[in-house]
Amino acid sequence: MTEEKEIAKIRSAILHKLARKNKWQHSHTSFDNLKKSFPGHLRGVAEKVSKELIKSGLILAKKTAYGIEVSLNIKKRKEIISIIEEYFKREI
Repeated sequence: MTEEKEIAKIRSAILHKLARKNKWQHSHTSFDNLKKSFPGHLRGVAEKVSKELIKSGLILAKKTAYGIEVSLNIKKRKEIISIIEEYFKREI
């Protein structure tokens, strides 16, 4: 698998994980949780992809006293769903 396809798959998996756990807008999870479901050799890539998702506005980040909390941006729901459906053909 090419590097671009691997990154796209990781992006989709991160968004799918948050959507599956219903982490939209005001429901948060720790930023550190985003990379936990990936094998050790991919966790660094998953962290970089997560930061890119925050920069693109697909994931919202909220700084707290105990770290960064993240959630999916409800305003970009259609875009997020289409990214997820590239690799996960299930309805959310």
